[in-house]
Amino acid sequence: MVRRVRVVGPILHIIGIFVVVLGLTMLVPAWVDFALGNLEWRGFLVSAAITLFVGGSLLLTELGYRGTLSIEQGFILTFVSWIVLAVFAALPFVFADSGLSFADAVFEAMSGLTTTGSTVITGLDAMPEGILLWRAMLQLLGGIGIIVVAVAVLPMLRIGGMQLFRLESSEKSEKAVPRAAELALAVSLAYLILTLACFIAYKAGGMSTFDAAAHAMSTISTGGFSTHDSSFGHFSPALQYTSIAFMLAGGLPMLLFVQIARGKLRLALLDPQLRVFLAVVAVATVAMAAFTAGSGLAGSADAIRLSLFNVTSIVTTTGFAANDYGAWGAFVAGVVFLITFSGACAGSTSGGFKVYRLYIVSASLWLQMRRVVHPHGVFTARYAGRPISEDVVASVFIFFFFFILTFGVISIALTLMGLDMTTAISATATCLANVGPGLGTVVGPAGTFAPLPDAAIWLLTAAMLLGRLELFTVIVLLNPWFWRN
Repeated sequence: MVRRVRVVGPILHIIGIFVVVLGLTMLVPAWVDFALGNLEWRGFLVSAAITLFVGGSLLLTELGYRGTLSIEQGFILTFVSWIVLAVFAALPFVFADSGLSFADAVFEAMSGLTTTGSTVITGLDAMPEGILLWRAMLQLLGGIGIIVVAVAVLPMLRIGGMQLFRLESSEKSEKAVPRAAELALAVSLAYLILTLACFIAYKAGGMSTFDAAAHAMSTISTGGFSTHDSSFGHFSPALQYTSIAFMLAGGLPMLLFVQIARGKLRLALLDPQLRVFLAVVAVATVAMAAFTAGSGLAGSADAIRLSLFNVTSIVTTTGFAANDYGAWGAFVAGVVFLITFSGACAGSTSGGFKVYRLYIVSASLWLQMRRVVHPHGVFTARYAGRPISEDVVASVFIFFFFFILTFGVISIALTLMGLDMTTAISATATCLANVGPGLGTVVGPAGTFAPLPDAAIWLLTAAMLLGRLELFTVIVLLNPWFWRN
């Protein structure tokens, strides 16, 4: 019993820190609503009081803790903290009279923290500023958490090939910073600087201060929550091009910017996933623009701009929309569905399969074909000049298998709840890949997830968490041997 307390205590202590930070951030939208005369400030204040009380209580479970966590504790902390934070982050939606049920509130909070961007809220243009700001802040906070998990936790837990990015796999001279904690701090700082730069660019492009701040937090986090029902269709083409640039930046590894700041531009550009990421965006944009322009759905200039915006938004899993691309026909819908799964780079805030995994799968298949043609040859697949170990290859293929399996199971479950096939498949894909809008009239870029039944909302909330935590962080906890060990 004592050993069990020592295992759980540090986890509760760290979660308590997260909850206290979350409670303090609730005071910001409370102040905004109070200053603007919106009565919703009272809901934020009540939510903050509850959150701070619970968080402070959890802090006392292991006061003064300075130790390190085991791998098992890392799995538990990563999973439990996201659930706990989503529940408390949902409180302002409940108490601030947003009209959401508890299921919808948790869905919206989970969507924000996982930077998915799917929403159940309509009438954003008339929504109180505090609620809109809270949605954006959740994505800002979630983005920081995702980056820390991606660079410091998942490589250690050897999730889905992420061990390829462990610091120990690089030469000491190539390390951006000497310790994982400093690395997490450095990439978080790069993330915040990019967010500030995005805010300045939006403000200079004509956005109001409030819109610029909210959209900057949603852009670099690749979250996609907007302050308007028409999303980026509300803004000028110039601002859409600005958003494209910063969405691309948000889809790049945050470590890239740290390496550039340290004068290691050449080293930063050696990462093969950068080329794959940009190639996916370019090919999908050309295909979509050629079809829309050739079909007369848009003029050449508009076809290029809207296609580039929507493709960038989907591949980076941001989820902004400049128009209802669902009305562009079956070909565009097919392109959108395929790139929904790709994702951007590891070490960014994007979701999806991640392009480094696409690179490893392609390199492994090419290597296997060469071995078939030259059975006595000796060939080695490489990533950034380093051999790709069989352990990494196996992890990637297993991740791919479970990703598709999970996608199929959730899609079938949604159809059993009464959803049509298009909505079920699209909603599953966009939530599991943390993209945001899906396809069809219900969950497409012109719709919301509000019409879905509560059972579907809870299942898709779980899908967002599964996708954000790279599946295995959750699947491992379902195995009895994990708890026995």
